[in-house]
This record gives sequence, structure tokens and C-alpha cells, in this order.
Amino acid sequence: MEHPLFTLSTKPDKKIRHYEHNGNTATIVPSTLGLATIHDKDVLIYIISQLIKGVNQGAEPQRKVSFKAHHLLITTNRQTSGQGYKLLRNALDRLTGTLIKTNIKTDGKQIIEGFGIIDSYKIVVDDPKTNRMVELEVTLSEWLYNSLVGKEILTISRDYFRLRKPIERRIYEIARKHCGQQTQWKIGVKNLHKKVGSTAALRKFKEALRHIIKHNHLPDYSISIKDNNVIFFPHNKREPIVKSEMTDFTLKPQTIKNAKKILQQHYDVYALETEWKAWWENTGKPELKSPDGAFINFCKKRMLMSTNGSASKVDGHRKDLRVPNMKDGSQLQEWAISNGLPEAPMGFSTLQYYRLLCNHVERLNNV
Repeated sequence: MEHPLFTLSTKPDKKIRHYEHNGNTATIVPSTLGLATIHDKDVLIYIISQLIKGVNQGAEPQRKVSFKAHHLLITTNRQTSGQGYKLLRNALDRLTGTLIKTNIKTDGKQIIEGFGIIDSYKIVVDDPKTNRMVELEVTLSEWLYNSLVGKEILTISRDYFRLRKPIERRIYEIARKHCGQQTQWKIGVKNLHKKVGSTAALRKFKEALRHIIKHNHLPDYSISIKDNNVIFFPHNKREPIVKSEMTDFTLKPQTIKNAKKILQQHYDVYALETEWKAWWENTGKPELKSPDGAFINFCKKRMLMSTNGSASKVDGHRKDLRVPNMKDGSQLQEWAISNGLPEAPMGFSTLQYYRLLCNHVERLNNV
């Protein structure tokens, strides 16, 4: 996190960057698609969290990691529509294409070399017609792998993924690395501007800092400005992502296939699986004699509800149904129920519920 390896721009950034700090240098060379973005970093955070969880359970870390694409999208607070999978593929392309030349020290050694952020990736597509990826296999670069083995990866809050502005994400990363659990940490505004990697004028950067101070929505930390210094200090602690475990079981592949037959085109089976597991967790994780059977029954009940409600109203004026962007979760749920859509699962934030409804409506409108 010392050098800003990821661009804060939301447009293709093809500028070569060179950084030098305390004897360490890093040159970041973009591909024809541009530099990897701070939002592309979500993929790395997710992969590393899975690796560290395995290490904590006694497993040997491997450079090649396999995982479900849908679980990554849900965990990192991304949309699970077709556009969400397309954006994920674009992120993988930028992560593979961005070249880093560095002499950064890692695990007590000095490495001088050039490498990609990830070496390669492989996608397993569920349906060639939709190109929706199911399984992903990513091979990390040697540098990232050495950092992991050297225990140099910091845990982060789950709320990090709710930060939409790139500058907010970068400032949180800096706070996590340098402030940690100290009472406070101070840095000059100009030095912070450089460390963030912002290409905006210093005046604009200060405005962005004042916006963050006003709304105070950074996870784990608050900031203030005094005498051209930015002061960071921790506040309410939250459970880090790498210590979070979504479920205690995995559904069988055949169960997923059976569920798809039941749901047909009305629901995304992976979105419904996530909703069901969230409900199971928030009801105290009751013992399930057959998790696969319980999920199939859940799917059948959901389809029955759809038949009596929203699924029977697809024709006519319901074809143009759109989910309103409401900040109040209770109002959003009232709208959903009035239109025959499911209630908010326990534990879901307003944003998660909104995206769940968008997935449902998209399926219904396409029937």
C-alpha cells in the first residue's frame, strides 16, 4: 500500500507512473486498456482474504486460486447482473496487463523485477449464450505471493467495499497501514496528496478531504485537518473481511442444477443461494440435516410466491418495472411488497437489497 499502484481515475488511464520513497522505487506501466483501477483491487482483496483464511486454518498458500465469481461479486458489494460479470472480466484484463517494475522489499528480501499484478486467469462459463462466468482461477504474481507468505497483508473492514469514490478508498488504505490502532497519526497535506497518487490540483484534493471530514463515513477511521496536517484516528472497530466466514457448508453441483430447473428464468440461482445463506446465518445458523434439501425447498417456496405475485404480472405494463433508488430501506421494502417482490433478507443492507431487487426485476422483464 506504500506506493499508489492503482489509478484513481474512472476512465482509461494510460500514463506511466514512477515513484520513489525511502530507497524504494516503483514504475507502473499500463496496458492498452489502461492501468488497473482502485476498484479492480477488489479482486485482489477478495483472493488474498480467501488465502489468508486458508492459512489460518492450516492450509499451505498457493499462487493459483479458484473461487466462485458470484461470491466475489456479492462479497465486494458489486452488481451481479450481466454488466457486473462484464466489469469483472475487464478488471481481470487490466490486472493482468498492468506492469510493475520495482525494488520493493518483501518478506525481508529485496526484489528488483518487472511483473504483472496477476500472472494469468482462467474463466469457466456456465452458459455460452449469456457468457456468465461461474468459476474463476487466478494465478497471483510472485511478488503478491511473497507478500502473503511474509504476512505483510493488512485486514480491512467489509465497509471498504461500500466506498464508491476512489480517493476515499485510497485514503482508507493509507489510514489502515499507517494509523492502524494508534491513538492518532499525522501527515502533511502535500505528502498525503503525493501518497494518495491523486492527479487533481492540491486545492481540489483539500476539497475532497473536507468532504470526507464532513460526512465522516470512512470505515474504522476519522480525519481532521489542522495547520496543513491531516490527522487520522481510529473509531468503532469492525470485523475484518479475512476473519469472516459466510457458511459452514457448500451445496452440491447437482443441487444447483436442480435449483435452476425449478427457478427456470425467474431467478438467478446464485443470488438466491446467497440470500438463503444470509437468512440461515442471521437466524442463528440452525442445524440443517440436509442443506441441499433445505435450499431446494427454499427455491420451491420462492417460485410459489412468484406465481402468486410478481411472476404472474410480467405481461403488459409490468414489462417496464424499475426498482426505485431509495435510501430508506423500509420504504424500498414497502415498494417491493406492493409489487409482489420478496421482502429484504435479514442482515441485508439497503444497497444489497436494492441490487437483489434489480436482479429479480431484470429476470422478470426478460421473460
